[in-house]
This record gives sequence, C-alpha cells and structure tokens, in this order.
Amino acid sequence: MPALDATDRKILNALQQDGRLSNAELAAKVNLSPSACLRRLHLLLESKLVSGTHLVLDQKAAGFPGTAYMFITLEGQDRRQLDAFEARVKLIPQVQECYLLAGQADYLLRVVYDGAEDLERLHSEVLTRLPGIRRVQSTLTLRTVKRTASLPL
Repeated sequence: MPALDATDRKILNALQQDGRLSNAELAAKVNLSPSACLRRLHLLLESKLVSGTHLVLDQKAAGFPGTAYMFITLEGQDRRQLDAFEARVKLIPQVQECYLLAGQADYLLRVVYDGAEDLERLHSEVLTRLPGIRRVQSTLTLRTVKRTASLPL
C-alpha cells in the first residue's frame, strides 16, 4: 500500500461513503483545489489501492430478500478439485462471495436468494451438483445489522 497522508485518507474515506461525488464536491470536502484533488485522486487510482468502483443495489428491492452463508466441504483438496470448484462457482450469479477456508469446511459462500423455494433450488439443483461436493451446510440470516464495503483508513 502506498504511504497515505491525512488528505489521501480524507479523499478515500469520502469516496467510500459516496463514490458519486464530483471532483469539485470532493475537493471542497477535503479542503483542496479541484486540480490538486484530481491530481491526488489519479495518483491513488494508479497506486492499485482502489480495485474498482460499483453501484450498490438494495438487495431486497432487487428481488433477493434472503441471505445464506454456506459452508462447502469437498471430497478432496487437490489443486484440480479446487480449481474445478472455483471455476464453476464463479458462474453462479447468486453467489456473491466465495472464500477458501482453513478449517473444517473448504469454502464459505455468501448467497442471495428469493424465498425458500429459490434457496432449495439453488441448494439441490446448483450447489450440490458442483464438482467434488461432499457437504453443504447452510446458515440463514434473519436480519442485517451491519454491512459495509468501506475499509477503516
């Protein structure tokens, strides 16, 4: 990570809160001239610290009121099986996140779904048919208390 000064942190924190700020609005928030702000922003973007920008949709309003966390255990952990599983899971749109784990399960997935029937279909017709699956254990969320993509800078 590049060395960040207080102004860089202000720029990044402001954009993590509202990525649609214009350069003039951002400059005013961090007490810089628009040209100096834009120059710093370009340097931050070139540093690879920012991996991308995106629009965050309201999950429920988009038709996915449910969230499940699924622990996936594979039959084996050789590179071929891991690669096959990872390639296929990347193609499932309802899988929002996938992590390789150290511990009892091999992977943790965050999955969104539209009701019990959709979750059952996703479980029985999609996830359990992925290469090398031994077990799928699901935990359903009741309510989101906190969810953020902002890092504490």
